[in-house]
Amino acid sequence: MTLRLVEFVVAGNEASDLLPVRSPAVLRAHRARRGFWTVLDEGPVERCLALLLELEDGEWVAHHVPADAGPENGRTEDGEALAHHDGWVYVFGSHFGSKGGPLRPRRAFVARFREDDAALGTLPVQVVRNSFRVHRAINDALAKAPFAPLSPGERVRSRFIVETRARGTARAKRWVTRLAEDDLPLNVEAAAFAPDGTVLLGLRFPVTAAGEPTLVELSGVPEMFTGGDWPRAGRAYALTGVTPPGTLVGFRAVTPTPDGGYAAVVGSIDALGKGSVLLDDHPEGGEVTSRHVRFRWEPGADEYRIAGEVVADLAPFHHVEGLAEQDGACFYVTDEDHRVALWIG
Repeated sequence: MTLRLVEFVVAGNEASDLLPVRSPAVLRAHRARRGFWTVLDEGPVERCLALLLELEDGEWVAHHVPADAGPENGRTEDGEALAHHDGWVYVFGSHFGSKGGPLRPRRAFVARFREDDAALGTLPVQVVRNSFRVHRAINDALAKAPFAPLSPGERVRSRFIVETRARGTARAKRWVTRLAEDDLPLNVEAAAFAPDGTVLLGLRFPVTAAGEPTLVELSGVPEMFTGGDWPRAGRAYALTGVTPPGTLVGFRAVTPTPDGGYAAVVGSIDALGKGSVLLDDHPEGGEVTSRHVRFRWEPGADEYRIAGEVVADLAPFHHVEGLAEQDGACFYVTDEDHRVALWIG
């Protein structure tokens, strides 16, 4: 596949995920014929929303979107995944921590905004921080899964789980009761809504013991913004047929396709050269190039193994963070130092 590069500088930051703009009002406001949302991966969510726009004359531009999260301003970080549902754009935090741990409560959040509102000025953003409730729900789902998740290793467990519990206990945090000693640290990197409102979360970690990417159903996400209960995790799944031999592969992005299936990017479980304790314990999960894959899934599916198909090997890229398939073209955004790189093929 031949790819064309379009480079942007957006607040001196890198991009995560790529979500097509559906709102005609947003496109009209910017005189654009096409656009994508991305979320910058450092800072609170209200400072990290951006549009990548193809204008009517074919020029590509980036627009850093001003936003306001009200009382939650400054209280989140590390937005990773974007997804559409019912006119809203949802932003999912990683629910993870720094490369060396511990887990960070500021990353355990979901935010949302009305896409049409992005055409009107400062964008109102709703934020719900879940205080590790999603961590608990997903860990319980993984514990019931008919496959074995990869053991994180004692160093990872100590840095991410034991140290987080110790910090929470020392600060008398109520969320400490939602962390168990044998929990797995979660790194949420991808999300897509099914028509019924169920979210399919793609995890960068954990993977299965065989090195396969894992997915978890999460229901009740819209309801937590309207006074409903907290989200509930359903089944966990393993995506087969996409992991190169001898490696570990996690999700980097997931997006629905027009035929009712899903496209995704899979790749390394963490970044090389940045002090990752995950890669200290599992180096076979680092030197992995990204792959564009497709699969089919229905909410509540009985079969926990989902067959994946490799569409394209995206070597030499190690850090493809988002994709979109639109009008016969493929769009990828890569994690680059101090720039946003959009590749079109």
